[in-house]
Amino acid sequence: MEKHSLGSHPTSLLVELHYLPCLDYMSGLLRFGRVHIEAYEHYQKQSFRNRCTVKTVNKVDALTVPVQHGTRHQPIRDLQIANDQNWQLHHWRCLQAAYGKAPFFEYYAPYFEPVYQKKWTFLFDLNYELLTICLKLLQWRLPLNLTEWYEKTATVGLFDARSKLNPGNSPETYVFHQPVVYPQNFGVDFVPNLSIVDLLFCQGPSASDVLKAGLRE
Repeated sequence: MEKHSLGSHPTSLLVELHYLPCLDYMSGLLRFGRVHIEAYEHYQKQSFRNRCTVKTVNKVDALTVPVQHGTRHQPIRDLQIANDQNWQLHHWRCLQAAYGKAPFFEYYAPYFEPVYQKKWTFLFDLNYELLTICLKLLQWRLPLNLTEWYEKTATVGLFDARSKLNPGNSPETYVFHQPVVYPQNFGVDFVPNLSIVDLLFCQGPSASDVLKAGLRE
């Protein structure tokens, strides 16, 4: 896989919205501090746009938000969630089972639980709300600027991370994150680059320090 050079010139990050983003994604937000969210792309299957990974008792589970007629030809702002499936209950029960005994679950769960009790129409709105919550818990004052149109080539000053943060990436090809080991639930084998909720529930206020320690230069 290709390794992506950060270069020395970009001052802002251009990236799409992910569902409960991985640590590589959050590290990118931390590194730049100025973020432009791609709001006019077309949806891409098999990506983090509608799924995240968490560590459960037996394995690493992927939580996927079902979408209606998800194709590459559908604008991301128009992509609707398939609410005929009871995905909210499944996701919340999985998070409870995975992190119910984590040190900071009881403190942070009240921020996430209402999200899973609300019926969402659009994936974009769900992802935006969850990212906003994660930033609040990390105590990052980071404005999220939405793009106003789609540009195939990012303008000067933007590091284009669109579609570069993928489930198939390995630690050698993470764009912004160098894994730093922290205590996780279930077993002694550390799993890198899980959803930010893994780090938040396990490390609480120290989550930012872990991300700072793992910033790739």
